[in-house]
Amino acid sequence: MQSHPPPPHRGRFPWAGRNFRIQTAATVISGLGNAGAPIATAFAVMESGGSTAEVGYVTAARLVPVVLLLMVGGALADRLPRHHVMVAANLFSAVSQAVLAALVLAGNVQLWQLMLLSAAGGAGHAFYAPASEGMIMQSVAAEHAGRAFSVFRLALNSAQIGGMALGGALTAAVGPGWVLALDAGCFLLAASLRFLLEAEAAAPAEPGGGMLRDLREGWQEFASRRWLWVIVLQFAVLMACITAVDAVYGPIVAEQRLGGARDWGLALAAHGVGLVVTGLVMVRWQPRRILLVGNWGVFLFGLPALALALTAPLPALVAAMFLSGAGVTVFGVNWMIALQQEIPAEAFSRVSAYDHLGSLSLAPVGTALAGPAADTLGLSGALWACTALCLVLSAVVLLDPQVRRLSRRTLGRPADAPSEPASAR
Repeated sequence: MQSHPPPPHRGRFPWAGRNFRIQTAATVISGLGNAGAPIATAFAVMESGGSTAEVGYVTAARLVPVVLLLMVGGALADRLPRHHVMVAANLFSAVSQAVLAALVLAGNVQLWQLMLLSAAGGAGHAFYAPASEGMIMQSVAAEHAGRAFSVFRLALNSAQIGGMALGGALTAAVGPGWVLALDAGCFLLAASLRFLLEAEAAAPAEPGGGMLRDLREGWQEFASRRWLWVIVLQFAVLMACITAVDAVYGPIVAEQRLGGARDWGLALAAHGVGLVVTGLVMVRWQPRRILLVGNWGVFLFGLPALALALTAPLPALVAAMFLSGAGVTVFGVNWMIALQQEIPAEAFSRVSAYDHLGSLSLAPVGTALAGPAADTLGLSGALWACTALCLVLSAVVLLDPQVRRLSRRTLGRPADAPSEPASAR
């Protein structure tokens, strides 16, 4: 994609151009439905007589196509108009979720059906995610990145509060099928909005190489930055643990020791509140050492697993989820700033795809092994293992000087000015 500065936008928020506003609104809508879908899917498995291991298998089925197809999605998003890729992915996800909702509402849904349609949803996400990240990064001028990305994550995370609480309440009140139907409708509406995004000029195709050349160039951008792949390796293990806790262990503990779907939805909503409250802080807070500060937030990721391992009461679990959400926002905003600052605009989606691929590469393994690990170590033992891994990896990453020293550019610096190497900071 050719990089063009965002068009000027007058008004109270001059940094929020048309594409930024449309993409943010559409992301809120699709995020609202997605927030409740994992709760509904987990309880749909359990209501059909599924075991802890089967909850993990269904979650892993969604993640496998994400891992397999992310690179294709990233290459397409840097070659085609990104909004076209997002619209197609959203429509595909709407159809897959609608079919899944219909089967769950009809009753007697089979495990293979849940796994197949979860995999279809994962395939849609694999094409959507790199295009979405590239679109939002390219729609913001570098000098406004901190504020814009904070507002974007604030809007997205606000939807999770309502989505998680609504998902838990609806699952308990009317069953998981209606929550999945709501998710399908949100995807459809989001696709309609993204259709209104302004098209970007595609990069002219160069002779020879095709997609393989594009992927190779994206890999060179990714591998040449040690701070980037070190953190992605960290997140490969972290996401395996976090996904197992959120998708498997959390619902099981809520069902066995708390109040079921409603209490787990409340805990997830507290996570969303942490995301939002910290987003308000990040709108104004602009730390200089962006990755050092971001990784301090990662230390909080293991608190929910710790609370579940300690069989903490619901208020303590809610507090742990709140702090974990705060950590996600602190890391996420600073990570987006680092990527936009250091990665060429024409490679945003491919580098994003390598980022997502590495971060999610072990998540299917983690969720598939969540049940067997709980059988072997006990549920508390598995949760303690997740807690320890989160804390140890957060400390190990800080040993890398590029992670500690990567700094925010001086405000007002031209967006196309070359940055000093991360190792020199």
